[in-house]
Amino acid sequence: MDLWLLHDEVDHASFGFLFGVRNTLGFRPLAAGRGPPEDLSGRFREGLAPWVESGAMDGAGWVTWAEHAAADRAAVPEHFVGRVTWWRPSQPGPPDRCFVPAVWPPDVVAALGPRPPELDGATGGFTWSGPAGECRYEPLTAGLVLGEGTHRPHVFAVMEALAGRFGPDGVRLVVAFD
Repeated sequence: MDLWLLHDEVDHASFGFLFGVRNTLGFRPLAAGRGPPEDLSGRFREGLAPWVESGAMDGAGWVTWAEHAAADRAAVPEHFVGRVTWWRPSQPGPPDRCFVPAVWPPDVVAALGPRPPELDGATGGFTWSGPAGECRYEPLTAGLVLGEGTHRPHVFAVMEALAGRFGPDGVRLVVAFD
């Protein structure tokens, strides 16, 4: 079943956690380096063939619903500690976001001001007003990159429903990366 209509966004943070692809945040991947499943249907294999032959595909992988459901949502990456989102309430459009290490880089400090001391030991989100407008910090976890506010919950809801019928090991998310 093609779930592309539910998720047509490039999302390196979740790809890094799930498959280890473009894992700049440093998550320990759930299902890295698997390639396409051996029993991938002919239709999907034919769809991937031109990408593989042209060298345009960077990789492929898969994860079962059982693996996904058992994943530790509190897992943290090695290189970054949080995600900062900022917006101006008076200006329409999507908010800006970036992942931040413990010591914020100069460009983030220039945009948002100095790192608020309230973030030391923060276990939940924190909101403040800064030079760029309203700002929100959230500790970076696997749950943050897979959960609400991403395009993943729709995909996972379909997988969960199918797992109710075919069992948690009978449902997998198969992906290809260009």
